[in-house]
Amino acid sequence: MQRITFRKIIKAILPYGLVYAYRYFKNTNYCPVCNKRSFFTPFGIVPRQRAQCCVCGSLERHRFLWLVINRRNIFNSSTRVLHIAAEPCLQKKISEKCRGGYLTADLNNPNAMVEMDITNIEYPDESFDIIICNHVLEHIVDDRKAINELKRVAKKNGTVVLMVPIIREKTEEDFSINTPEGRLKAYGQGDHVRACGKDYVDRIRSSGFNVEIINETTLKPSEIKKYHLINDEVFLCTK
Repeated sequence: MQRITFRKIIKAILPYGLVYAYRYFKNTNYCPVCNKRSFFTPFGIVPRQRAQCCVCGSLERHRFLWLVINRRNIFNSSTRVLHIAAEPCLQKKISEKCRGGYLTADLNNPNAMVEMDITNIEYPDESFDIIICNHVLEHIVDDRKAINELKRVAKKNGTVVLMVPIIREKTEEDFSINTPEGRLKAYGQGDHVRACGKDYVDRIRSSGFNVEIINETTLKPSEIKKYHLINDEVFLCTK
């Protein structure tokens, strides 16, 4: 994720005029990831207003995820963490929370510590205390196999933290749609292979996970406004 600069902020708001610019800078938000008062800039294929922190680059889902895992205090000094497709804004924050080992993994990102296909994880059973997998499963054709692999390498008393974009009532997938253009039209993004619905949690539970769903009703309205959050859900999964 690219860092937002002051020049980009100015470029984003100037087309709307000086009145908009005044209101924008007056109504700044606070980012719980970088712990700074920040300007949130538009982001997305269909731009969401006030989505991205200009200091650390966090999006709404990153801010909500951090609030959940930090307040739940799921880390301890011996925690070993696997962070899949690790977000730059969260890497340092999470690595500082654990001393048992922090591993970033990705299939395509050369900056990750290891190359990993999460449908075939080359680590022994019960290797990790915590696994974080944020907005990854919607990219994977055999997501059920990936979920089973995450469950296999998680320790019995560990936690697998999952997030997917919930954009439908029911999950929709059609693997005959196999072009970026087709997927963009069907699922809202060219590299998504499904549109996850509110029933997606049933797919996770079918693997044998116990799942606690955490949404923004756990926060005060003032916090939702302060951190500018949208309707995300975090799945805390345990064996």
